[in-house]
Parts: sequence; structure tokens; C-alpha cells
Amino acid sequence: MKRIFLPLFLMAMLPALLLQISCDGDDPEPQPYGKLVFNFHHKVDGVNIIFDSIMYTNHAGNVFGVNEIQYFLSDITLHKKDGSSYLIDAWKDYVYVDTDIPSTLIWEVFDSIPVSDYDSISFTFGFDQNKNQSFMFVNPPENGMVWPEYLGGGYHYLKLNMKWIGQGGLPQGNAFHLGIGQIYDNQGNITGFVHNHFKASFPASDFSMVDKGKVTIDVVMNVEQWFKDPNTFDFDVWGGDIMQNQSAMAAASENGRDVFSISSISNK
Repeated sequence: MKRIFLPLFLMAMLPALLLQISCDGDDPEPQPYGKLVFNFHHKVDGVNIIFDSIMYTNHAGNVFGVNEIQYFLSDITLHKKDGSSYLIDAWKDYVYVDTDIPSTLIWEVFDSIPVSDYDSISFTFGFDQNKNQSFMFVNPPENGMVWPEYLGGGYHYLKLNMKWIGQGGLPQGNAFHLGIGQIYDNQGNITGFVHNHFKASFPASDFSMVDKGKVTIDVVMNVEQWFKDPNTFDFDVWGGDIMQNQSAMAAASENGRDVFSISSISNK
């Protein structure tokens, strides 16, 4: 039988080479992650809304009721205490909420959230001008939020459909809708557009994510805030359709920065 002799230096290196091959085949250590869930609630003066009932009074004294609420939040970002941040965008970079569709009121975030201490959560209400592109949604329910092309295109940021008791004492429809605004000349022609989206943060939204943990955050839209602070929004002044009234949409957008609050954060 023919024998094979290895040089001495190769024999000396053999254990190290075998160890390297073994290490290269090992699976990498899994990174520590947890899961995040948002629950969305909608209240007036701290109480869950009773829909389709004209029973509330806003800051201007208008008596109103809420029929439905639909809106987009995008670019939801978790800010860490060390100054870095994590953008939720692994599956989608927005959430659609619709009070007529219970499944949209719970958002189980697809992303695996890195273990860390988070200081706050920021978001864009609606979409910024780079993302708010016409025809990006082809399926319901999101495609039902389309904003008319001649008014700027893209999508509604918000549909807050209501009724209120007008000055004549009779119920009137109120389409409190936010999206792209328009600038008109003296002849009523559109000469430009205004993007009314805004950036804001959920107050008191700090939390800690632990490995294999689950954090559930209850977010509340306080509807009455749309109509006060810093602007008192009087339906009898602005009317029941603001889509072509940039001054009204600007006032509503300014009020919207304080619309959301956090009612609870739980860790499991």
C-alpha cells in the first residue's frame, strides 16, 4: 500500500484548519429582537366615541357627531435613548386606520424590533410629498382614500366624516378631510399646491424592548383636539367641506399635532 506523507508544517497546521472549517459552518448567533403591536382608539373628551350620534360639543360650541374616521400614518420611527433611531419599514412604511374596519385598529408590526431602550415614537400624519403618489394603492380599502387629481392628487391624509347642527338648527354633513391644498388666483384657477402633512410624536411613548418580548402600545386619537389649540375651528365659519379651502386645512393641520396620546404601554 502506498503511503502519503504530509510535510511537518502542514501537520502542525491541521488542527487549526479543522477548527476554522468547523467555525465557518456554525450558524451566526441570532440577534436579540422583540415584537411591537399598536392598538388604535378614538375618543371625544376622554370617552370612546359613540358613532352616528350627534351628542358632542366642540370648542367653538358646535354640536356634532362622528360617522367614521380614516387616516394614514407613515414613517413611524422609534428613537433610541442613545440618539439613534429605527424606521419601521421592513414590510410597509405606513399604517392605515379605519374605524369601520376593526382589523385596521390593531397593527402587529412585521419588523423584528431590536432590543433597546426607546425614548419616543415619531410619525408623519399622512404622507410627505415624495411618497404621496397617485395610483400607489390599487386595492381597497386604501385606494378609497384617493385625493382628486385636479386638487393635487395622491391620497387623503384624513377623512373625518361627521354631522353637525348648523345655524338653521338642522343636521348638516361635514367632510373634515385633509390632503394636498391648493392656491387659487382671482379667477379661481389653481396656481399651486400645498402639502399639509405634518410630523409629530406620540407623547410619553418611551418603552424598553427585551429579547423575545412583546410591547403593546395603546394609541388614542382625541377627536376634539382637531377643533382647538391653537385654532378654534368653528364649523359655522368654515363650513362642511374644507378640501378646497387651504386656510381651513392649514388650521386643522396645526391642531392635529396634538391629537394623539398614549393611554398605556404594556410589556410581556
